[in-house]
Amino acid sequence: MNKIQLHQQLMVHLQQLLDNAKAAAKRAHETATSEENIAENKYDTLALEAAYLAQGQSQRVTQCQADIDACINLPLGKSSIVELGAVIVLLDQHDQAKYLLICPVAGGMKLQWGEHVIQVVTPQSPIGAAVFKQPVNQEISMTIAGKSQHYEILQII
Repeated sequence: MNKIQLHQQLMVHLQQLLDNAKAAAKRAHETATSEENIAENKYDTLALEAAYLAQGQSQRVTQCQADIDACINLPLGKSSIVELGAVIVLLDQHDQAKYLLICPVAGGMKLQWGEHVIQVVTPQSPIGAAVFKQPVNQEISMTIAGKSQHYEILQII
């Protein structure tokens, strides 16, 4: 699989999140405006709660669309340093390989690339910040949850 296919897989996943958010926003809006939910007394807050939920779901739709917009033109070329759009292979202290896609959004998402699982990380995450703008063969160290971790950047794809 090439990086274009990996990017397409990322975009499909982000579109699915957007579609789910739109459906949830529509349901929440319908609930908020339903005649069945008109308050019968001052303690009946179902319509008000549904309106808050509809507002939150609308904000989620906006964020999902912003994520798609941020990734649509993700650079897919090869680079000599870790930057947005790079797929990198890290080797830990136990010689285990870890594959990462550096992306402006969608941190934590996992994608399948051939037989490898690629984890999406943002430059703001601890591991993303440690590897960002670093060259191949660079050793990096970080402490996460009080545990020291060491990696070597084995490859930038």
